[in-house]
Amino acid sequence: MSEWIDWHRGYFAGSQLQQRLEVVQGLLRRAIAAAPAGRIQLLSLCAGDGRDVLGVLGDHARTVDITARLVELDPELARTARQSAKRLELASVDVRADDAGTTDACDGAAPANIIMVCGIFGNITDEDVRNTVAHLQELCAPGAAVIWTRGTFAPDLTPQIREWFDESGFEELAFVRIPDTTAAVGMHRLTGDPRPFQPGVRLFTFLPADERPSRRGI
Repeated sequence: MSEWIDWHRGYFAGSQLQQRLEVVQGLLRRAIAAAPAGRIQLLSLCAGDGRDVLGVLGDHARTVDITARLVELDPELARTARQSAKRLELASVDVRADDAGTTDACDGAAPANIIMVCGIFGNITDEDVRNTVAHLQELCAPGAAVIWTRGTFAPDLTPQIREWFDESGFEELAFVRIPDTTAAVGMHRLTGDPRPFQPGVRLFTFLPADERPSRRGI
């Protein structure tokens, strides 16, 4: 069993992960509802078993408008996401067992109207967080929404992340600190001009387990 399959066992009623999931799904519903009429391209990096996206697309009124790509390196989690999408009859959901840390995994799904960057920023270096935010414009359609997560454990990087989004041409739509937890969820919208997609760009690399900031919280 991989560490990430074991990590997903942390989703249970009342847990930090479950509370964070509910906030992420709420913001995703909001982003979908606010998207312009017509086709919506959704891109989820490090999607796990897909529950944040699939839990919304399973019953959203605009699901018929959505084409989604879920990128997850762990083959078992990717297989679970694929099975869940099939069970929900979401034929427009493409699950890729690939490395979300490179833009090659996004080729064909960018520019996206909604990008999910959840469960990533607590597992990479601060430099990689900044690098990822800086390159998001190359994955975005005009006015795209980006939903992200990061724990607020000390040293709290979330104020700096919010500044990096601002410096990269995004405006903040929401920032939610979940009470009595270290979990936080943000949503930003691109107000600047998107940049052309660049294949072969390394966005981030996960740190070894004992070096990850998230070892101290979500």
